[in-house]
Amino acid sequence: MLDFTWKVFSQTGSIDTYLLFKEMEKENDDGPDYQDDELAEIDFPIS
Repeated sequence: MLDFTWKVFSQTGSIDTYLLFKEMEKENDDGPDYQDDELAEIDFPIS
């Protein structure tokens, strides 16, 4: 999905598309680590 969004931005120069790309990129980078931490907490709750 990132490739598609970047391709649309590069062809149109749309600022909105670029901002969407950056938001998706950030979520993609932050997503797995946050989810792993959340799952670890579920397995071993800190009380």
